[in-house]
Amino acid sequence: MSKQSRKFKVPDQLANLYDFANTLDVRRFTHHGVRHVQGDELKGPRELGAWMSQRGLLFTGAKITPAMLQSALQLRTGIRSYLQCDPVGRRKSNDAVRSLNRALRLFPLLAEASSDRGVALRPAGGDALAALSAVVAELYNGFLTGTLDRLKMCAAEECRRVFFDRSKPATRRWCMSALCGNRTKTRTYRERHRSAG
Repeated sequence: MSKQSRKFKVPDQLANLYDFANTLDVRRFTHHGVRHVQGDELKGPRELGAWMSQRGLLFTGAKITPAMLQSALQLRTGIRSYLQCDPVGRRKSNDAVRSLNRALRLFPLLAEASSDRGVALRPAGGDALAALSAVVAELYNGFLTGTLDRLKMCAAEECRRVFFDRSKPATRRWCMSALCGNRTKTRTYRERHRSAG
């Protein structure tokens, strides 16, 4: 769990998924006169290894190859495409489902029984990247419990950050209503008055 997932009270069961989806920061807005700098936490194999290590998903000394990085980026793209869809329409979006399925095939899971945890999903592969299957397991478990429907992508085009919707009716559209929601509403208001005038 990261500082961000704790700050925004993302449930532990979705924290790695939330953090992984937000390793790509495409926000492009100015706030209080400061232009937001876009970034990618997973610029190379070393950065992916560090990200995984910080979350206990990678054993010390395990090597991430460029091909493994590409698989991880494909997984992130698939997850972000899926979360971009409105929760009601996710399963109906053929493109998002296809993209996600292509990525998920690279991270197979096994169901395994144990005496202390019952039945749990674990990585089926054994390479260094297999630990990212924990992110896939969170996606699967979130789908089963319905909490995945509360993980959404901000509707503001200049943001696109993944957020956890804690509102009771689960109808939030923006990661932060005071920022992204307000910017969007203000822009819509100005455009409406400009076209009316």
